[in-house]
Amino acid sequence: MYDFLTTSPWPDYELIDSGNFQKLERFGKYVLARPEPQAIWDPHLPLKEWERADAAFARAPGSTEKGQWRLKPSMPEQWLIAYERPDGLKLKFRLGLSSFKHVGLFPEQDPNWQFIYNQTRQRRAKLPRVLNLFAYTGAATLAARAAGADVTHLDSVKQVNFWARDNMEASQLDGVRWLVEDAMKYVRREVKRGSKYQGLILDPPAYGRGPNGEKWQLEDELNEMLKLSQQLLDPEDHFFVVNLYSLGFSALILDNLTTAIFPGPKVVRELGEIYLHDAGQRKLPLGTFCRFAT
Repeated sequence: MYDFLTTSPWPDYELIDSGNFQKLERFGKYVLARPEPQAIWDPHLPLKEWERADAAFARAPGSTEKGQWRLKPSMPEQWLIAYERPDGLKLKFRLGLSSFKHVGLFPEQDPNWQFIYNQTRQRRAKLPRVLNLFAYTGAATLAARAAGADVTHLDSVKQVNFWARDNMEASQLDGVRWLVEDAMKYVRREVKRGSKYQGLILDPPAYGRGPNGEKWQLEDELNEMLKLSQQLLDPEDHFFVVNLYSLGFSALILDNLTTAIFPGPKVVRELGEIYLHDAGQRKLPLGTFCRFAT
């Protein structure tokens, strides 16, 4: 079955509009305009509404990623937002304006954060072990930790781990294990050590580098990474989440890979696309996912 996941109402986040390869978002009380390559339609709102943004990202000449933010005087470079769900999950995130258009959070991952939180609470293990790979600023890490997991957070960028630690402290949590590592090297070692986890989270980029220059290319590495992940999961008690944001990378690829690599019955198995909807009810696709649990 092909599923579609989207963010449920969240007071501190809103996709206001999208179009002309841009998206207009509100994070807390600040409105941001930034590039979005999949928003190929016309905006719903007039230009004057977009011009009210507190910050707008402009790409540098000749670059598809790097650029600069144009800020209004009242716009800070860092600020906090709150995240709270009816199931009890409460977190805070420090946002910031990076030179790569990102702000330190991917709000479309809200349904996966809720899945991680609730699945962690359902594990039979007294202290579920959860491994978050390519963990970025740690929203998924904190969802698992808030549910009582023993969490290992791995990212190849030291500064990103510092950012994730800030989010942990803002959320009044502690006890996360932080690793600056190449993900593939680490999971290979964990398999050799016979380590087992009750939860495993993957959010790999299309392309990246490890801390020592190790190369990651999604289409070349994903198959092996999933095979290693299967060996790390507790065979009787686990959940698994993989999310991809790579243009043209179909969820059917994930279906083929996960069906072959993770056989056996699952209590929960979902596969499809993640999207955000704006005020004009356009659906902005923001990745593919597969998740399941025993």
